[in-house]
Amino acid sequence: MRVVFVHGACVKDGSWWWHRTAGLLAERDVASEAPALPSCGETGEPASARGPGLAEDVAAVRGVLTASDEPTVLVAHSYGGIVTAEAAAGVEAVRHLLLVSSYLPEVGQSLSSFGGQEPARFLDIDPEGGTFTVRPDALAETFLQDCGPEIQRQAMDKTARQSLAVLEQPVRSAAWQHVAATYLVCAQDRGTPAALQREFAGRAGSVVELNAGHHPFLSQPAAVRDLVLSL
Repeated sequence: MRVVFVHGACVKDGSWWWHRTAGLLAERDVASEAPALPSCGETGEPASARGPGLAEDVAAVRGVLTASDEPTVLVAHSYGGIVTAEAAAGVEAVRHLLLVSSYLPEVGQSLSSFGGQEPARFLDIDPEGGTFTVRPDALAETFLQDCGPEIQRQAMDKTARQSLAVLEQPVRSAAWQHVAATYLVCAQDRGTPAALQREFAGRAGSVVELNAGHHPFLSQPAAVRDLVLSL
């Protein structure tokens, strides 16, 4: 088995976000990989109003998924659920989806389908530059409140400006409708409310709830490792 991690919005250096859980999986001889998402500027092209957008993110993840026929658990976090809904469609190697505090779109839905009329207070949006990110002063208290100060400090250098294009682009497939899926509800998440997560979880085949914030793979890596290994 291998594990492919797909990170959420407005971050870079994807492997860092998963490193605590990935390290514990490696101790059990389970390899993992975290594809770079072009919309977050991880592949060298700066994010802008013109993209890269969802299609490029989908292609990047799909490329990793189709590069091996080894049975794969695909772990998607937050915005990563939008990407994997399309990227995993029809990929035979993907045996299970683990959705962590993840958006879970139907065909035709986009990230903006789940937002309110006003942007979230923790976002910094640059309409002219065509990008958005998390406000530095809101990062720890909103998304990492249950992590230690060192993780919070390091995370400040791992945020990214992401293309606004990803907000409106709809998914063309919903892999979770055809692949076994487990939803991990993070009950103390201040970024994606637990009530919204539970709505998404109702679409998954099984549900697990953890008393954790938005990034349980950093705050409670052993629990996430054990869940991955149980799938």
